[in-house]
Amino acid sequence: MQLHLPGRVLDLSDPIVMGVLNVTPDSFSDGGRYTAVDAAVERALRMVEEGALLLDVGGESTRPGAPAVSLADELDRVLPVIEALSRRTTVPISIDTRKPEVMEAAVAAGASLINDVAALRAPGALAAAARSGAAVCLMHMQGEPGSMQLDPRYGDVVAEVRQFLAERVAACNAAGIASDRLVLDPGIGFGKRLEHNLALLARLHDLRVGACPLLVGVSRKSMLGAMLGRGVTDRLAGGVAVATAAVLAGAGIIRTHDVAPTVDAVRVAMALRHAGYASV
Repeated sequence: MQLHLPGRVLDLSDPIVMGVLNVTPDSFSDGGRYTAVDAAVERALRMVEEGALLLDVGGESTRPGAPAVSLADELDRVLPVIEALSRRTTVPISIDTRKPEVMEAAVAAGASLINDVAALRAPGALAAAARSGAAVCLMHMQGEPGSMQLDPRYGDVVAEVRQFLAERVAACNAAGIASDRLVLDPGIGFGKRLEHNLALLARLHDLRVGACPLLVGVSRKSMLGAMLGRGVTDRLAGGVAVATAAVLAGAGIIRTHDVAPTVDAVRVAMALRHAGYASV
């Protein structure tokens, strides 16, 4: 399995880990820790040392209840970090944004993947992504970050999420974004109750659309708190367990705040897959 980025091809025949870099003051897990450019770059390079093969830079929190961020503020947060990172590492950089202006500016600054929780549904986003030449991660989200967890409802969450992702792949293809530039994310925790998240993870293989790889991100999320009764900083073991299960179910990218232990978990899961592991 491969993902085509500008000027390179990312091999996903074995799953890889994407490190999360929030340059925001209000992200649910590490808000405010990496708002200074030097601190953000240092953190990103540490994640590369730990085995991250993608870096996901975000300047707007999408936690439940998060307020919107202005275009100017988001650009001011992410562009200096992306520019600095592109000079310091060859690891591909992802920009986590819903705004088409940020997408284009970030790619010009050195990003090669657009990670959009709105799946390019904002006005102008589809065209901006197509022009950029970057790869794109399309995520499912019911509602908006500010209200998505108030009352999420589904008939068949797996079928509905897959249908949405298939429709967005078709829209991208029609706009000139080939499927080999696309990654799909079921959006764990984005407009979903615990039972919805568990159903999606249990049937991850049913979410495939063509040959598009799947990305799974559960690191430190509230579903782990609901299951374990633990706070944000005490959810590492749960996140590693879900990452392992996701790899065994076929995920190609695991997005996490905790790179080193997740890299270990991915390696163990892949050893099991290569040894012929099959779920009971």
